[in-house]
Amino acid sequence: MSYLKRSLLQVIPSLLLLTVIIFALVYVAGDPVSSMLPENATSEDREILAESLGLNEPFYVQYFQYLRSMVTGDFGTSYQYQRPALELVLERLPATLTLSLMAMLIAIIISIPLGILAALKRNTFVDFLVSGISIVGKAMPNFWIGIMLILFLAVQIQIFPVSGADTPAHFVLPAFTLGVALAAEMTRLVRASVLEVIEEEYVQTARSKGQKESIVISKHVFLNSLIPVVTIVGLQFPQLIGGAIVVETVFAWPGIGRLLLTAIETSDMAIIQTIVFVIAIFTIVVNLLTDLVYRVLDPRIKYN
Repeated sequence: MSYLKRSLLQVIPSLLLLTVIIFALVYVAGDPVSSMLPENATSEDREILAESLGLNEPFYVQYFQYLRSMVTGDFGTSYQYQRPALELVLERLPATLTLSLMAMLIAIIISIPLGILAALKRNTFVDFLVSGISIVGKAMPNFWIGIMLILFLAVQIQIFPVSGADTPAHFVLPAFTLGVALAAEMTRLVRASVLEVIEEEYVQTARSKGQKESIVISKHVFLNSLIPVVTIVGLQFPQLIGGAIVVETVFAWPGIGRLLLTAIETSDMAIIQTIVFVIAIFTIVVNLLTDLVYRVLDPRIKYN
């Protein structure tokens, strides 16, 4: 409990520093007034709009105004949509979270059996085949995988829909696209972790006592090799949320990835800041949960 309290207290300065970085990057990225007015707008029109939005104030004044509003739950209003930024982000967030969870599930289903199989068949054709597939899967960019899946499974064979998120079938192609690279990385990690655990003395002792190989693998090897897998899952899940921009664009997915891309194109600062802040919150929460799962998997781990 004391570790959890300390971790929560450390979140405050981390979030404060994050707000400074986000605001500074967005501040120097571009002028939102230019994207909101037509090309024939006069300098007077620009000054009036900038003053109404508070954009003519010094950097530190704008930052403290932003910070004060954010503490009260007001992340600003979207210039493009004329709606509260937080409301827009929370409206799109479930679609991205669902897609990320399904991608993570696909990655786990693919990587754990293949990683264990490659470790048990070390230095055989099966091991080389799984390792080769993992390397190729990691090397292929998401947008290319998505386009190929659309061409073969949505256009030619017409098994799955091309875009949208209306039915469960709409989840298959984008979730698989997002999960392939993660599955490739996790497969190699599972293989390495199993190979390390399988040489431990307690595994050899279990085998010498005549236990079945399936019991040795499932009870002694697999469970004790999960900590590195939990680490990669905890680190990659927030990245799945933040890295869904390309996949959501390819499949016209109504999540925060497409919303962020549109906000960047139009210099919609309120949307950009809100999405990055929400992703940061998820990253912190997932990291805390990962530490707690460590304790469940291995009670010997102590946080002093």
